[in-house]
Amino acid sequence: MKKIAIYSLVVLFISCAGTTDSTPASVAEIVAESFYQGKEATLKKHTTPEGFATFSNLQKMFAKPKGSESNFKLIDEVTEGDVAWVKYSTSYDKTPGIFKLVKQDGVWKVTVRDPKEKAPF
Repeated sequence: MKKIAIYSLVVLFISCAGTTDSTPASVAEIVAESFYQGKEATLKKHTTPEGFATFSNLQKMFAKPKGSESNFKLIDEVTEGDVAWVKYSTSYDKTPGIFKLVKQDGVWKVTVRDPKEKAPF
């Protein structure tokens, strides 16, 4: 019984440790794909409340691609402390996109940017 409890705790710590190792680029890919594929739960998990509100409103205006690959490609990434910028391209859009990410409780989340805020690229 004691061994089972110890093994369970070890597995728990290992599984939790993997969730904080996400990079801004990996979160950007998840958000881009969940946005275009209409996966609201995933979108909500990887965005700030302000970001989710904006994306869910925009999501209603776009047609969902059926079974197509996103072909997410990282173009550029800049991280300055707890703020990161990711420039990317997907097969869903002809022009590259830019996400602003903030680190909250050790996890990167996509957020909205101020209209006057300039991306570093």
